[in-house]
Amino acid sequence: MKIVFAGTPEFAVPALRAAAGKAEVVAVYTQPDRPSGRGRVLTPSPVKRAAQDMGFPVLQPDTLRAAEVQEALRALKPDLMVVVAYGLLLPQAVLDIPVDGCWNVHASLLPRWRGAAPIQRAIEAGDTETGVCLMRMEKGLDTGPVLLEQRTPIGEQETGGELHDRLAALGAQVLADGLGLLRVGIQPVARPQPAEGVTYARKLDKAEARLDWREPAPVLANRVRAFNPWPMAEADVAGERLRLHAAVALPLAHGAAPGTLLAAGRQGIDVACGDGALRIRTLQRAGGKAITAADWLNARRDPAVPSAQG
Repeated sequence: MKIVFAGTPEFAVPALRAAAGKAEVVAVYTQPDRPSGRGRVLTPSPVKRAAQDMGFPVLQPDTLRAAEVQEALRALKPDLMVVVAYGLLLPQAVLDIPVDGCWNVHASLLPRWRGAAPIQRAIEAGDTETGVCLMRMEKGLDTGPVLLEQRTPIGEQETGGELHDRLAALGAQVLADGLGLLRVGIQPVARPQPAEGVTYARKLDKAEARLDWREPAPVLANRVRAFNPWPMAEADVAGERLRLHAAVALPLAHGAAPGTLLAAGRQGIDVACGDGALRIRTLQRAGGKAITAADWLNARRDPAVPSAQG
């Protein structure tokens, strides 16, 4: 069974390894190298690095719409194309090339959270469950029928980064299960997505990272978890701009204006919200590293900061 794999970020690397364990990977498609870091050095994608380490040919077209790109793909004579967070749209001409079509590993329970950032949007929305779907691709955005799925609960304090890693491994397992069936001549049953419950996970924007203390504390706590490790929630606390790594919502009744520092102690820094309070447990000062609330207090030694009991 010949497979063409298409993926770009770290999330797709476990799936690439799973594909290599079940079939012959004849080529790996990934996005072109991008400038990265302060020096803006051209940097290969995680999938490219993994593919090169495994000895697979790597192709990096800017688009899949060009006739010569499609002809090169056709010449590979793939039985299946596996797509995991590739980042380029597949036109119908490409979808029609592999004998068994194109499969996609998507990090949500479709039709909930179609689109670019399903992991973070699920946490931000307060979902208690998510999962991964193996889907047969169609021209629409994540609209194809689901072949296999795996569900998993979202931990109460689980961050976007932690859930990302768990779903990457789960996605690799679902792909391996599907490829195992295909190897013995069994096509997984395609289940059309229901029309109800469709939501879209828009791409993350760094501008979203700034917290508005007028919002309810549970909303802000979810955002802190969802945006860790990127773009990282940030807010003004006691006159200082901080990046927030970990925080919990407190059902605290208060008459203070949103953004007021209510208390600070070893357990955290409590800030008034539109409803309840947000207790900041781990934070990062400008130019610094992540520290505990207690370390922040020790560094400030600010008599204007109210102390919490305990």
